[in-house]
Amino acid sequence: MTKTSAARVYRGTPRNLRFLAQQLRRGELVAVPTETVYGLAANAFDAEACAKIFRAKGRPATDPLIVHIHDLAQLSELGVVNDAALKLADTFWPGPLTMVLPKKPVVADAITAGRPSVAIRMPQHRLLRQLLRLSGVPLAAPSANPFGYVSPTTARHVRDNLGTKIAYILDGGPAAIGLESTIVDLRNPRAPQLLRPGAITRDALEQVLGIPVAALKRSSDSHAKSGQLSPGRMKRHYSPKTSVVLHDSLADFPRRDEAYVCIRRPAGRLPKNVFWLDSRGNLRAAASRLFAMLRELDAMGFRRIHVERARGEGMAEAINDRLRRASAY
Repeated sequence: MTKTSAARVYRGTPRNLRFLAQQLRRGELVAVPTETVYGLAANAFDAEACAKIFRAKGRPATDPLIVHIHDLAQLSELGVVNDAALKLADTFWPGPLTMVLPKKPVVADAITAGRPSVAIRMPQHRLLRQLLRLSGVPLAAPSANPFGYVSPTTARHVRDNLGTKIAYILDGGPAAIGLESTIVDLRNPRAPQLLRPGAITRDALEQVLGIPVAALKRSSDSHAKSGQLSPGRMKRHYSPKTSVVLHDSLADFPRRDEAYVCIRRPAGRLPKNVFWLDSRGNLRAAASRLFAMLRELDAMGFRRIHVERARGEGMAEAINDRLRRASAY
């Protein structure tokens, strides 16, 4: 359909969910809430609908989409399942974990960037689960933002960025986690690899699988001719328009025309260009605020944004992965 006006935002009423499910079955795009970030969803079995995602986002065809499912039976319809995948699904699904598996023929190459594997997730968000059930099909959905920009964590973020390119946004409130899902490569279940860190930590994966999960490997620099194995692997990604500079710690704030973002609130009286992600430095709370803060600061006209790296492992690995990509170049 032709988009001639700003997208409409829908509350998650039963009537609205039935209407939006109908639009998805008709091949339309719907921006949806998840517990991680907002996604831009299309019927995963409709190749033309999925092509609309790439056009709306300006997303290269080399960057694959994650397919979201409602129940475990759909996993074996889309991918070749192994014991490791079943163990992780039993522990972490529904939740912020995506698994990469060999794909079944029913999955279109356009969704997987031409690779013989597919990324699959069962989301936890109540409204999205209802929408998946009502639509009756798996939904392909990357983050609902222009490709490479900071991911959206509210319906307002989606409307600000894509409001003239899509017609429907389901408002499910602020995303609880605020960072994209953990992605683990299980094509070889005896040698799992972490492709993108997230709220499900590498240590948590290892505890369930009982074997090491290879540490995150740095990804390629640019849009390769061959498809990426999973989303979120570009060197520059999740980036505001304002330059981001990373620091091991922040104690001095010398320039008033530049913003400084600390993980926890610094002591003492602070200038107005100093910000923090959580007053006590809780990393999960900090992660939930990170993208929203980058968006806010991007709109305030600062010359640069200085950000402090998170310390430790687990959620710190996910936060620092996003910051590293946001600051690339």
